[in-house]
Amino acid sequence: MDNNHPFSVFSGTNTRYLAEEICNSLGCPLGKMNVQKFADGEFGVSYEESIRGHYVFLVQSTFPNADNLMELLLMIDAAKRASANKIIAVIPYFGWARQDRKDKPRVAIGAKLVADLLSAAGIDRLITMDLHADQIQGFFDVPVDHLYASSVFIPYIQSMKLENLVIASPDVGGSKRANSYSKYLGCPMVLCHKSREKANVISEMTIIGDVKGKNVIILDDMVDTAGTLTKAADIMTNAGAKSVRAIVTHPVMSDPASSRVDDSSLTELIFSNSIPFNKTCKKARAISIADMFADTIRRVHQGESISEQYLI
Repeated sequence: MDNNHPFSVFSGTNTRYLAEEICNSLGCPLGKMNVQKFADGEFGVSYEESIRGHYVFLVQSTFPNADNLMELLLMIDAAKRASANKIIAVIPYFGWARQDRKDKPRVAIGAKLVADLLSAAGIDRLITMDLHADQIQGFFDVPVDHLYASSVFIPYIQSMKLENLVIASPDVGGSKRANSYSKYLGCPMVLCHKSREKANVISEMTIIGDVKGKNVIILDDMVDTAGTLTKAADIMTNAGAKSVRAIVTHPVMSDPASSRVDDSSLTELIFSNSIPFNKTCKKARAISIADMFADTIRRVHQGESISEQYLI
């Protein structure tokens, strides 16, 4: 890429807290943008400074999904019409990612639809983190920089210096992620096998592996209602685990997640700040991903490799 072009960072409404941290890390001001809201719920966006010829980085997690996605689409369209040189969508949490395939007849593939919407709006690149399914990268016809929260979570795990550490996956789908962590940290892995009656409702769960006397860390890409995590933690505690912690990337935390976590046998719930978390949860702790995204933005603008960021 030609790094002679200036770059600008702008933020959607709900991700401003993270964009400000990213700009502090980059040592640049957050771009000025205005969101005008109308009485009927419609809104429009406008840039309050020139972005002609700029690399424009638009920071916006699509949570809650609909309004934030629409705001991002309008930001992209406005940047294109303002003659930005490159438009890069920075979406730490990519909503609709659970709809990545037809798992039953007559359903939408929401992740592909969102990818098409972003492409039609005019993005030149996407920077995101811990997609629910890696293959979503292939839904885009533009480059996708898929970051991994392991870059911030692994140092945190190492700092705890836990003995008899075991990494756990809450389901078979997360086994690849858990296996990568366990190999890097040199510790065993266990699996949870669950069956669901319907979305967000677990009918049965069993633990595959030994957790007795172990300090367990459950890994997942997101926590929604926290039903899976808390049920797994309680089962592992009953099976003799010394402690159970959970590390998840995206804290969706739909009600009654906070109370479930506080009432469970979880010692701690650690997550990134990819989504704003404003609820009360005594066991929750957020770790910032701002430096990682700032470094990626700098590397993308300067045409450098980002592979050095990947620990696993």
